Amino acid sequence: MQEKILILDFGSQYTQLIGRRVRELNVYCEIHPFNHFPEIDESVKGVILSGSPFSVRDEDAPHPDLSAIKGKLPILGICYGAQYLAHFYGGEVAPSGSREYGRANLGFIDHDCILFKNIEKHSQVWMSHGDTIVRLPANYKMTASTEDVELAGYKIDNEDTWAIQFHPEVYHTTDGMKLLRNFTVDICGCMQDWTPASFVETTVRELKEKLGDDKVVLGLSGGVDSSVTAMLLNKAIGKNLVCIFVDHGLLRKNEFESVLHSYEDMGLNVIGVDARKKFFDDLKGISDPEQKRKVIGRNFIEVFDEEAHKIRDVKWLAQGTIYPDVIESVSVNGPSATIKSHHNVGGLPEKMKLKVVEPLRLLFKDEVRRVGTSLGLKPSLLGRHPFPGPGMGIRILGDITPEKVAILQEADHIFINGLKDWGLYDKVWQAAVILLPVQSVGVMGDERTYENAVVLRAVTSTDGMTADWVHLPYDFLAKMSNEIINKVKGINRVVYDISSKPPATIEWE
Repeated sequence: MQEKILILDFGSQYTQLIGRRVRELNVYCEIHPFNHFPEIDESVKGVILSGSPFSVRDEDAPHPDLSAIKGKLPILGICYGAQYLAHFYGGEVAPSGSREYGRANLGFIDHDCILFKNIEKHSQVWMSHGDTIVRLPANYKMTASTEDVELAGYKIDNEDTWAIQFHPEVYHTTDGMKLLRNFTVDICGCMQDWTPASFVETTVRELKEKLGDDKVVLGLSGGVDSSVTAMLLNKAIGKNLVCIFVDHGLLRKNEFESVLHSYEDMGLNVIGVDARKKFFDDLKGISDPEQKRKVIGRNFIEVFDEEAHKIRDVKWLAQGTIYPDVIESVSVNGPSATIKSHHNVGGLPEKMKLKVVEPLRLLFKDEVRRVGTSLGLKPSLLGRHPFPGPGMGIRILGDITPEKVAILQEADHIFINGLKDWGLYDKVWQAAVILLPVQSVGVMGDERTYENAVVLRAVTSTDGMTADWVHLPYDFLAKMSNEIINKVKGINRVVYDISSKPPATIEWE
């Protein structure tokens, strides 16, 4: 039984980051909403209570029953978790004089406290709260302070419960990983045996037991998640895995042929389907982004379903679902109010009446890449930027035509290859070219032109939840603009998007 740390999510923007940091210590953890408390068994070695956008003083503040764990398992309360353990057990939490947000330094540390082992006085921490703990319950002992926050850390006497007012999971807390290691390894006793190799070994064994001699069908996209899913299943069941790669006409230039070739080199059983005409016909005249997504998603399902039915005795549908997708679907407030249509093969399980297998559903994106490395996937495939399921369909604003796709593919080809040639590709999380439904006046030679404008977009991110625009060199941007305008007929203006997420999104539609 895999030992684990449970993280109870009170809705903090940092909860997934706590999980990622714990996993970086080779300690397995799971994130659960505070209001969907999981069963506690012997595999649970400790519990972390996350931060929250709520105040413990709010009427609708999260208020879980901790009787199954408090005093029975090691607990670490972070921010809201710390305030909760103080406020609802006899202490007092009040509004801060001013919002305590940003860098601070630990002016006092209880060096007898195991949670702060190897952490020195003046160590930098990151605060993010509007309330502060003003009084601890009688059996609580202060373990850390900053200049502005007296009760920055505490421990409950005769109980393995610790709490801190700052966030150890963010990079600005310089000794945050030491603190998380002290809790998970020294206090909880975790073995640090959660590694890519151990994940592959365990997952392949479980897949063999689960699937037996059954056939499995998987929709490949050319992306990291579906490729790693395919390799894991191939390792477990070999030729009983059948992969389908659909060309909807909205892929990057030459991508269908090159990706299909690379999959065959990996020893996968792949069927390539050219469905470009069907997608272009059904997308004709449609400009609304959500409608485009729905048409692309529906057609993908129909094409995939038709091809899958040509394979005899298929019982399972494999999907490249990863952990952030799972967390989002059972978040504190339920699934997001608006979820974009067409996520990989969304909707297929219901239509095809197949059982679903999701080998990556416990992994974060960076872990998927590490598992892919362990499986021997090429760095060029593992390092690929994320690419949306609807492809160029949501990078062409307005209606979609084969002519517009061809223009965008050429511009995109120049931009992506330029990033690679200049050594910039691996420094970017995602890059795209957007074709605008805007024409502008230009001059080429002695003629005036009235042609299309495109937007170059490049962002850095760790998981796509937030993103910053990349400060690409001016010389590079000038080169890209010049090449695109000179080589792509139909484009006479190139602009660069310097919006971050939030408030903007990474894609334009």
